[in-house]
Amino acid sequence: MDPREQARLEHTISDGVAGVVISNPAKRNAMTADMWRSLPGLLERLAADPAVRVLVLTGAGDTFCAGADIGSLREPGSRAQELAVRAEEALAAFPRPTLAAVRGYCVGGGSQLAAACDLRFAEEGASFGVTPAKLGIVYPSSSTRRLVSLVGPATAKFLLFSGELIGTERALRTGLVDEVLPAGGLDARVRSFAQVLASGSQLTQAAAKEFADGREDRDAYWSEQARGSGDTAEGVAAFLERRTPLFTWTTEPAATTATAG
Repeated sequence: MDPREQARLEHTISDGVAGVVISNPAKRNAMTADMWRSLPGLLERLAADPAVRVLVLTGAGDTFCAGADIGSLREPGSRAQELAVRAEEALAAFPRPTLAAVRGYCVGGGSQLAAACDLRFAEEGASFGVTPAKLGIVYPSSSTRRLVSLVGPATAKFLLFSGELIGTERALRTGLVDEVLPAGGLDARVRSFAQVLASGSQLTQAAAKEFADGREDRDAYWSEQARGSGDTAEGVAAFLERRTPLFTWTTEPAATTATAG
């Protein structure tokens, strides 16, 4: 087999941005069982790398991800779904900002992964769908709740009940995506916005991510982190001096995970 046709997850790190690419060209970047299995470990390694300040998830070529490879659905019992949920939850728990860059099809398991990112930018012409009703699959409760939190109950039910695809206009209107870019404009916008995220205070971002995701018991922890970080003083000084701030607080993945219970 041509190595370019192999199903795999590729990754790069450049200027503080980790890029993870879903690559399975022969099947529109469908996720195989091995790809689902490998994603949590890859994310753990990237989270432990202090050079990584932002993660961008995208698909190879002109498709984000057409879902789970049908072959992976032959896993015993509910094993295939467990693999997908584990990967989705690992992505949602990534300790730094995550952005899905979507072009082409973003369907089924692809939509699960995109929804697990903090933000979603899409190129005009992209198509989104949540398709378990077409396969007789019970969509996981955690994935359903995440979808509802993005688009509301009515749109979530429309997507889940029908399995129909929607375009970027409706996806933007319902909150499934945050920005829609014209054809050819996605990569440049993602690069520039990723640098905006990479230059921001990780302290602010990490606390905001927890609070936005519903965490309610860590106000004291984050207040203590802010007092000891020096980021606030640096941010104010940089503003007054009209220079770029040099924030120094960094996430500690192991400690954060241990206390996240």
